[in-house]
Amino acid sequence: MALRTAPIVAGSLIGGYLVARETKQRPLGGAVLALGGIVSGRQWMKTSGPAATAALSAVYLGGFGASHPLAKKIGAWPAVFSVAALSAVASWFVSDRKG
Repeated sequence: MALRTAPIVAGSLIGGYLVARETKQRPLGGAVLALGGIVSGRQWMKTSGPAATAALSAVYLGGFGASHPLAKKIGAWPAVFSVAALSAVASWFVSDRKG
């Protein structure tokens, strides 16, 4: 059975924010984000190839970047949950549902 990346990307975006917030150490949150991206990227490459991996990586990292200005409009947690959901749905549609 193929590794499902939708929960990994959602969990690492949420978990990265939580770790950074609770520890007051942004690099620790970044480490969670990076680990989720590496694990997911390797699986995307296996199941969907380099173009899909690049697109999903852009969604994942773009979501992280977009969560910051979005948080100013709707709040931190709603922003994190929104980009995590978007990244998870994209991951499922592009990669996970194939396996």
